[in-house]
Amino acid sequence: MGVNLQGRKELLGLWLAETEGAKFWLSCLTDLKSRGLNDVFVACVDGLSGFPEAIRAAYPRAKAQLCIVHLVRAALRYVTDEDSKEVVKDLKAIYQAADVTEAEAALDRFADKWDSKYPTISKQWRLRWGEMVAMFDFPPAIRRAIYTTNAIESVNSVIRKFTRNRKQYPSADSAVKLIWLAISEASKKWTMPIVGWKQALNHFAVLFEGRMPSKIND
Repeated sequence: MGVNLQGRKELLGLWLAETEGAKFWLSCLTDLKSRGLNDVFVACVDGLSGFPEAIRAAYPRAKAQLCIVHLVRAALRYVTDEDSKEVVKDLKAIYQAADVTEAEAALDRFADKWDSKYPTISKQWRLRWGEMVAMFDFPPAIRRAIYTTNAIESVNSVIRKFTRNRKQYPSADSAVKLIWLAISEASKKWTMPIVGWKQALNHFAVLFEGRMPSKIND
């Protein structure tokens, strides 16, 4: 799924995969390129293995951003219910920081506080730090449009609703057709730009100077 220059969501492609890895994701992105998707400013992905690498291969100038919501959910797998609220609060101090320097300091504080109990969390965040901080190139008001895959999650929920009562399909094509119908129905509601889009577009024009089309159609 993508967001076009009018700030509206569009389904860009639909693929079935037996395994998800860099090779599969690169084939998807290559397909998009062959169909005319020539440039991507920011690609927000969850923790799927190989996706950021594939993005860098297909669109070297794109910024890859890991979904913060998925990172927080993954972190909470290690945390007891008793500590979960406080851990979320301390993680929020990292990704809601004013800039990268402040975020790094917040991560250091998180590690000092929690590493004795949950050492895996800060380790995983440090390992993927380079893919987490692309959002800090943008002002706080539009970072939420950069760092979450909520748009995809919304579509996934629509698909689950359509497929909930059907566990078997005659063929892969029949499953794809049903999913396509579900997304087509959902897309009827995609009439408004995402929140904060005008501000985001102005910032894109500065950050991606020379890549922004001279005319943006309504």
